[in-house]
Amino acid sequence: MPQALITERYAADIAGVLNCYDRVVISGQLAPICYAKGMTKYLYVQGIRIFDYTKFAEPLRDAIRQNTAAIAAAAGIEIEFITKHKSFRKEDRIQAIVQARGAHPGLVHVFSAMETCQAYEPWHDKGTGKTYIRMTQGKCLHYYFYFIDEALGLCYLRVPTWSPFRLQFYCNGHNMLANQLDSQQINFEMADNAFLTIADFAQANTLAQAFNVEALHARLDAYAATYCPAVTTLQMCYSWSIMQAEYATDIIFRNQVALQRFYPQLVETLIQAVKPADIATFLGRKLHSNYQDEMGNRFNRRWLGTRIKHTMGPVTIKMYDKFSLILRIETTVNDVSFFDHYRQVQHRDGTTSTAYAPMKKTIYSLPPLAETLYAVHQRYLKFISDIDTPAGGADNLHHLAETEIVDNRRYKGFNLLSEEDSSLFRILASGEFTINGFSNRALRQRLPALNSGQVTRLIKRLHVHGIIKRVGKHYRYYLADLGRRAVTLALKLRELVVVPALADT
Repeated sequence: MPQALITERYAADIAGVLNCYDRVVISGQLAPICYAKGMTKYLYVQGIRIFDYTKFAEPLRDAIRQNTAAIAAAAGIEIEFITKHKSFRKEDRIQAIVQARGAHPGLVHVFSAMETCQAYEPWHDKGTGKTYIRMTQGKCLHYYFYFIDEALGLCYLRVPTWSPFRLQFYCNGHNMLANQLDSQQINFEMADNAFLTIADFAQANTLAQAFNVEALHARLDAYAATYCPAVTTLQMCYSWSIMQAEYATDIIFRNQVALQRFYPQLVETLIQAVKPADIATFLGRKLHSNYQDEMGNRFNRRWLGTRIKHTMGPVTIKMYDKFSLILRIETTVNDVSFFDHYRQVQHRDGTTSTAYAPMKKTIYSLPPLAETLYAVHQRYLKFISDIDTPAGGADNLHHLAETEIVDNRRYKGFNLLSEEDSSLFRILASGEFTINGFSNRALRQRLPALNSGQVTRLIKRLHVHGIIKRVGKHYRYYLADLGRRAVTLALKLRELVVVPALADT
């Protein structure tokens, strides 16, 4: 019998499950001046000397400052200059202002701060005799415009005052959903960036999935024109790309007792049970021997609750108990090209084809990215549901451990604590086999001491005991639901219970 997910097993204690974006950070760049060669070409085309670059940039800087002062004055807001970073959290200050002014749409506050930024400088190469613009790091005044959008909720736009005017926009998917629920008169209760109750979870999930990128693009262009007049002066358009995205699955329990009944033990087990290959499997990737990016698990306690974090390169999966009431699975992506998806690919010869390729960073990748991260969370949820199983059941244990007779041939059972069977289980649970399955040849490469006939009999033995299943007409095998639970429990018993207990004697 397939193992029930946590959401099914504790259905009576769960108010609902919500899947939606959380934090979304978008970068805006002006083409073609967003890279040094592009800026060099632009200056040449406009007839501006390379060493007059500063004279070109200064009027644009002054226009942004004057525009900001005018906008703040019209809204009755005093621009707050941050003299010392980390002296306070901007988010806390904004929340206090919102509570005082109300949550109606409009400008909330404006911060200013001197911060590092991408910058350019004119350069003459004596070796080649060429004069051009090159990239450098500088510091300039930045403005943070915090405002409440009628559709997106509380947002901010970070505007630098120096060329090439790279913008940064922030919004939150939970805030967007809250506005949509309000417009459809669906009651809800919210704390921080999480929903505690929603009258109609099914409709809420439907609204969260219907992400209107075209409308978002139009709003981004409008805010860029409002708060960064350089875009109008230069008669250019911003291209918007995903800088960071967080996607959350919230399992909302009716009370704290129901979640805390199993959550502490679940987290303690995951610290030891999740291996690098498992993290790759959650993310739909294969772990190769030459993989060199950051990878691992981390556990810490916060005032919001305990958290476990799994990292693979630019992607992080976190699970924590928010307010001890919500079991949140959250994936943060700092580079969306980490994932592949089925899309149209443009080739160098001008032809196109449809194939799996790295995801583009444009904001139009937000819908397929949501689908990808939803699948990640479903794989993770299935894994932790297996971990949470306190016992495999007497019938299943008997089926796994006892000798089975098929066609007058005996197939001995598996000892969940033996080193031989534990080593086999580790191989079967590897990320490579979980994604693509395995064949006789693939298993033989991991078990060099066995010949083809011996591996064939081992596969038959695994199949008879319900640990693996054959898929389709090909001779490829995958872990069955019973096998996945048996493997997880066997490794858990051996590594987390038996071996530590014997070490203390």
